[in-house]
Amino acid sequence: MKKIILGICLVSVAVYSFKPKDGWQLGVFKKTAINPIMSADSSYTFFCPASEKVVKWQKADVFNPAAIVKDGKVYLLFRAEDNPKAILGGRTSRIGIAESTDGIHFKKHDKPVLYPAKDGFEKWDFPGGCEDPRIVESEDGTYFITYTSWNTKLARLTVASSKDLFNWKKHGPVFQKAYGGKFVDFWSKSGSVVTKLKGNKIVAAKINGKYWMYWGEKFVNVAHSTDLINWTPLLDDKGELLQVMKTRPGYFDSDLTEPGPPALLTKDGIILFYNGKNSGDEKADKKLAANTYTGAQALFDAGNPAKLIEQSQSYYIKPDLPHEISGQYKAGTTFTEGLVFYKNKWFMYYGTADSMVGLAIKE
Repeated sequence: MKKIILGICLVSVAVYSFKPKDGWQLGVFKKTAINPIMSADSSYTFFCPASEKVVKWQKADVFNPAAIVKDGKVYLLFRAEDNPKAILGGRTSRIGIAESTDGIHFKKHDKPVLYPAKDGFEKWDFPGGCEDPRIVESEDGTYFITYTSWNTKLARLTVASSKDLFNWKKHGPVFQKAYGGKFVDFWSKSGSVVTKLKGNKIVAAKINGKYWMYWGEKFVNVAHSTDLINWTPLLDDKGELLQVMKTRPGYFDSDLTEPGPPALLTKDGIILFYNGKNSGDEKADKKLAANTYTGAQALFDAGNPAKLIEQSQSYYIKPDLPHEISGQYKAGTTFTEGLVFYKNKWFMYYGTADSMVGLAIKE
């Protein structure tokens, strides 16, 4: 492991509450004084079994992390890209792991834990790689990652499981068995499984005897599962994917609504943390730069996860720091993917401009 020390973070936080002053939303998140907390590093090397060569797997970018608490530590499972000369979407992504005892300063492990290999899954994972993880823990202590398999032709929402966060078993695309495989070759991304706070631990929650997951990119869709591996998307009366949340002209999410960290079941309903992209045309929010990604929240019915109750009228996090409006995606990005409840505080981890990792803490 290598240790990354970025200084001292001075930020005040308040004790968590499901009912902050602003209603059902999970309060206000404040970016830490140290930001970014993680960035690219060309000193890390790895023998890639798919390409059969040694690569500097973190050389280009490190961003879009999942987060989980285990044994009193925060673990980030971050996306790393190797080739800074390749265009956006043309690099190979691998998922690395880092650990922290304060949620801010992280020790990276030397090798990635989830990556393309000659393992029977390379037709989905290679050459684009394993992208944008979200992680949940089941009641029995098994960890499940949903991530994007990118073969540079089609993005597929995929799942892997682990007992220790380091050794992962791939299960392939999440929709392989649903409707006779109708959606296995359908563009799919960003799986946000519904969770609940059990004591101080976030675990996958069952509603009406099933697990639920929000997913999608342009619109938000929903699916259910009995094992957190095989998922069945809900369909509308025409047999098409049910769109449970759509884009809104004139708003920050006028171009897309993409699920962020695992959703959270509260007494008010299910909070979906999502990433909204502003449009670049006449549908855009004119108060926000074109094509900007911001973070927002939506509330769904606790008994019917497909029923949208309320959508926030504005974002709770937006790109305004130099590294959030530069880098690989210069339009500006705060792309939320990791959320943990740690030491009585909420830590939100996000990607900055597809290049670095940022952190905001709920006050």
